[in-house]
Amino acid sequence: MSTVERSEWFESWFDSVHYRKLYANRDEAEAGCFLDALIARLRPGRGARVLDLGCGAGRHSKYLASKGLRVTGMDLAARSIGEAKKSERTGLRFLQHDMRVPFGRRTFDYVFNFFTSFGYFEQASEHRAVVRNMAASLRAGGRLVLDYLNVRHAESRLTPDETREIDGVVYRLTRWTDARHFFKRIVVEGLAGAPLTYVERVAKFTLHDFERMFRAYGLIIEELHGDYGLNAYDAVTSPRMILVARKQEPNQDDLRVSSSSNRIDRRYRRIQEAANG
Repeated sequence: MSTVERSEWFESWFDSVHYRKLYANRDEAEAGCFLDALIARLRPGRGARVLDLGCGAGRHSKYLASKGLRVTGMDLAARSIGEAKKSERTGLRFLQHDMRVPFGRRTFDYVFNFFTSFGYFEQASEHRAVVRNMAASLRAGGRLVLDYLNVRHAESRLTPDETREIDGVVYRLTRWTDARHFFKRIVVEGLAGAPLTYVERVAKFTLHDFERMFRAYGLIIEELHGDYGLNAYDAVTSPRMILVARKQEPNQDDLRVSSSSNRIDRRYRRIQEAANG
């Protein structure tokens, strides 16, 4: 069996046609209602600079831009960014970028990270680096919105085995957990040649974990919601854990990011240009 099971599994899986087919049935109406509720709650000024981190093909980015925000969408998946770039216009730009690498300093008013686009990495230091980068990219007083699964709810609703057929291709899904992660194996059958295998891995981060990571980089949680209707969070029954955190005054980590190499500074300029576009 041909397999793509490796530590950097997300690089190939999130950029594959099979990922897009398997998750093509996401509810666009629900996504629009969620963003409308979020905008009504945050009340961003017209032209506020927004980063959609882990934007995929840009569905959230495009909707946010339609509301008068200046949006930069960023993702590691080259094919997704290539598709998203077809929708670029003034106030809407897309960049391929690894969120573990710094992506700006005091550039954005809001950073959005939707649909559990976090928690994929091998090392705890990599997750902390992403939080550091998100914090550093925010202006003082800016806000981060991070939408994550709720661990206890996800554990109670785990479906061990599932089979789907899409366009003549069979997807066999197997789900399991250990003490630290959720796993999903996707076996793709019905193609020419041997079946393909991908394995997703997502960390079991709790509210306490996020509080600790956020606090280390000057992010203070101000709101906590349990679903896309922005209802109150319940640690047992809520399907989501949507955190809204505010950036405090710059700290030493901001200063360290600010003094990074000229190579990183060139990336900053590219991101700044996109944010201003």
